[in-house]
Amino acid sequence: MSDPMTPAALASPPEAPPASRRGYPSDISDDEWAFAAPYLTLMTEDAPQRDHSLREVFNGLRWLVRSGAEWRMMPHDLPPWYTVYQQTQRWLKAGVFEAMAQDLRRLLREIDERAPEPRAAIFDSRTLQSSPESGARAGYDGAKRRKGSKGHLAVDTLGHLLALVVTAANEQDRAQVGTLAERVQAATGETVEVAFVDQGYTGEPAAEAAAAQGIRLEVVKLPAAKHGFVLLPRRWVVERSNAWLARFRRLARDYERLPETVAGLHFLAFTILLLTRFVALMTESA
Repeated sequence: MSDPMTPAALASPPEAPPASRRGYPSDISDDEWAFAAPYLTLMTEDAPQRDHSLREVFNGLRWLVRSGAEWRMMPHDLPPWYTVYQQTQRWLKAGVFEAMAQDLRRLLREIDERAPEPRAAIFDSRTLQSSPESGARAGYDGAKRRKGSKGHLAVDTLGHLLALVVTAANEQDRAQVGTLAERVQAATGETVEVAFVDQGYTGEPAAEAAAAQGIRLEVVKLPAAKHGFVLLPRRWVVERSNAWLARFRRLARDYERLPETVAGLHFLAFTILLLTRFVALMTESA
């Protein structure tokens, strides 16, 4: 795990937002920026090609993913939309949001007196309605009666994102088990032994694909006599994670042309959530 809390990183004072504008609720705090800056700095702060504060560029991206607005509707008191977009693509290609989310996940598990890497995971999927930008790669989800994309998620038992696969919505959940399990083991160092799933993952092919990665699938079934809402053991964790993602309007639909961007923004959303939680816990213990 990379260590963003080194003395060198903490010694650099965080940049303050320009005094010329009022802060947005989505702006990153000083303590959060002290953690995030080492991940986001792909070149030196005084690089000649940089015209805008890196912190302000990140604030622009945070505003966009929370508000769900179009790129060209970026507020005038934040960096221009094309600057935020171009830097976002650099961050996505470098995998900085996934790296930050994974490190924060490990830190929060240790704070909760758990092993840094989990032995259990929960698999699920969420369908995102397509938009004109993503329509070319959309599929029809007959169960949800929706055309769009499907995000296949794996979270740990605290609900923190481990891995994600984005496909057309007509792809079956069980068909993605092998790829999802492989990414889970890559993220955790092959520590996951069991994955809790719903009945959409039944069948020998799914079980065999998971077993090939050293993971046993355990299907959590609905009670025989279901009356109204039923809280399923283990399964409710990933449903809560999906509810967390509802706070980010950019992820309410699939507005992106590329599935890699959709996946990267999911990791960004979890980075924002986990970073807020981590800083709050560090402040309480100080």
